[in-house]
Amino acid sequence: MIQFSTYGKIYEDLNWELVDKKASSVARTIEEKTGAGNDFLGWLDYASKLEEKEIVKIEEAAKVIREKFDTLVVIGIGGSYLGARAAIEAIRGLYPRKDDLEIIFLGNTLSSEYTKQVLDHLEGKRFAINVISKSGTTTEPAVAFRILKEMMLKKFGKEYLKDAIFVTTDRAKGALKTEADATGYKTFVIPDDIGGRFSVMTPVGLLPIAAAGINIREFLQGIKDGQKDYSDKDYHNNLAYKYAAIRYLLHVEKKFPAEMFIAYEPQNAMINEWLKQLFDESEGKEDKALLCASAVFTTDLHSIGQFIQQGSPVLFETIIRAKEPIENIKVPYDEKDLDNLNYLAGKDLNYINEQAFKGTLKAHAINGHTPVNLIEIEKMDAYNLGNLFYFFFRATAFSAYLLEVNPFNQPGVEIYKSNMFELLGKPKKK
Repeated sequence: MIQFSTYGKIYEDLNWELVDKKASSVARTIEEKTGAGNDFLGWLDYASKLEEKEIVKIEEAAKVIREKFDTLVVIGIGGSYLGARAAIEAIRGLYPRKDDLEIIFLGNTLSSEYTKQVLDHLEGKRFAINVISKSGTTTEPAVAFRILKEMMLKKFGKEYLKDAIFVTTDRAKGALKTEADATGYKTFVIPDDIGGRFSVMTPVGLLPIAAAGINIREFLQGIKDGQKDYSDKDYHNNLAYKYAAIRYLLHVEKKFPAEMFIAYEPQNAMINEWLKQLFDESEGKEDKALLCASAVFTTDLHSIGQFIQQGSPVLFETIIRAKEPIENIKVPYDEKDLDNLNYLAGKDLNYINEQAFKGTLKAHAINGHTPVNLIEIEKMDAYNLGNLFYFFFRATAFSAYLLEVNPFNQPGVEIYKSNMFELLGKPKKK
């Protein structure tokens, strides 16, 4: 179960009436699926409706990938890769052990340098592909898939592709679905009623997460329990809605333009990236919403920490942390003690990091002028992360509807695409 706390004097005089006027109707809008974009609320109960045969199919495919290949390249952009990458890195760490399947992410950029580096890295490796795209025509993943497929064909031959390419796409239509059916690729379905940034609980996220050796049944159980934990219509009794209400008041009443998500573990940095897409793409419309930024402490305390502490009061923090570390080490004793650190000898590094967290919390929220929301889980495992993801799904929907915007569309994203296509000379559809 998530624990949620706030720090800073500003919370003492928030005008809760601003939320009270809207909260009941917003909660009903979500439960009854009557608001803008309601066709994309399938995530509300998807985990509890997911059939056993579909879970088994994902587990079996993941087993094949782990047994037959040394590397999996996940091709996707936005929600098609962020959730899975966040989960894999948070649980498995940034440097997997030798016997772990290596997982690389491609199709999330048009960078020629990064793409070439990935291709060079794959030389000599027996790799599989999980390409994720509902249409199959999104530029970044489509280009990456074409390049990687050509490499695979030249290295291993046509027969290899059928067993090494796993496609996650639309149930019935689209370029990727057409190709998969024609060639016999193993396919998984992106549900019609779940948008990309909410799709980590579907095969979009479940297949790469399972391939990483993470128990997706525990992950799904965390989500299913989240359906119970964060469904109360009264935001006073619903931590997800309460957090959404607080960020709404800090923005609308207290005029903070930005929220900064904070991690205290480098391997949790991608959770921040996932959250930035989840909130910014869901809420950033009609000249509304907070700008979501992120930082990893203590690293970034030595770069932007000074600004957070005493600079322009433009942001509040939301810290996401696990109480128990996945791994821990002790600081050794040094006889010469030239660095004057023997006072820390024998202490766990996580204990030291925790004191840094407590000291920073006091410095920012009490000594400084930065309000802090603290969201804690017991440990960063599959169950707790699933529960945490669902917490943020609910918070996003509630927060966006408080702002009176559609949480599930992204009209602005199409503008850069149309401009780019015009510059590239893409033929127009007849």
